[in-house]
Amino acid sequence: MTNNAEEQELKDRLSLIETMIAEGRCSTESWGWTFVLWGVAYYIAIAWANWGHSNFAWPVTMIATSILTGVVASRMGQKQPETTVGRAIGAIWIGVGCSMFLLLLSASISSRMDQQTFIAIVAAMLGSANAASGILLRWKAQIACALAWWATAVLSCFATPNQSAILGLVAIFLCQIVFGSYMMFSEFRERKAQGRKSGALHA
Repeated sequence: MTNNAEEQELKDRLSLIETMIAEGRCSTESWGWTFVLWGVAYYIAIAWANWGHSNFAWPVTMIATSILTGVVASRMGQKQPETTVGRAIGAIWIGVGCSMFLLLLSASISSRMDQQTFIAIVAAMLGSANAASGILLRWKAQIACALAWWATAVLSCFATPNQSAILGLVAIFLCQIVFGSYMMFSEFRERKAQGRKSGALHA
């Protein structure tokens, strides 16, 4: 009897963990728009910094995007219940985001960082955030994004400025725009499926 009870308790705990992971992934998918938004923001900052030759391109763009993200997220937060996994993932991205902001602000103002190093550090940070989130959610697609960011970080250290820039642009497109769009599509498909189930139950 004791062994059966322990086995059942273990199964219940594993089931709870799986449920939390599934809820966390669904919650994360609802943030796909932020990946797309920040991907576009990166492109704007890169274009402004290169064509406008402004040291304030990155800080201004990042601050504006952070404010926009905060406004939209606060409105979304009122509609969605908060989960433990969601808070953990949020903490990861907030921590990485603050680190990136401080680094980009200091590097842009001081002009002490070359392009290859700049891209390598940013890619490494984004790789870390995606890896932590992907491992927590057991999400292979996000882990693949982490690997792509890390590959960009490594290759950028050995590449020419032009090659490094291309690597960064490609990584942004794949890991921000494409992955964010994939998340948004997955959320839409999930909501559509839930709507069908709800309609079937009422019928």
